[in-house]
Amino acid sequence: QVQLVESGGGLVQPGGSLRLSCAASGFTFANYGMSWYRQASGKERELVATITSTGTGGRTTYADSVKGRFTISRVDAKNTVYLQMNNLNVDDTAVYYCYVRRIVAYWGQGTQVTVSS
Repeated sequence: QVQLVESGGGLVQPGGSLRLSCAASGFTFANYGMSWYRQASGKERELVATITSTGTGGRTTYADSVKGRFTISRVDAKNTVYLQMNNLNVDDTAVYYCYVRRIVAYWGQGTQVTVSS
């Protein structure tokens, strides 16, 4: 069965950095685009970044709010997708989820990122 396991969240000061990881299993990872979403308290879940499959170029797209600060990447040999987050601010505080659509949508359990001084 498909499993997505996020890690790397935590508490960081404004201006700091974190790298999130999502370990995938149960499907042929290299064949699928992967995404990161986030959901802040009291707000709707929003798309943060997407990376296409390596076979389609590994193209990346970002929400305007994170462009230039976040980088999504993937290592197919490790079945893992990453989200490097730099210059974090309080508005980045949220639970971050890994996502893949393989016939149906699959979500990880989420990892909490808190940006606070």
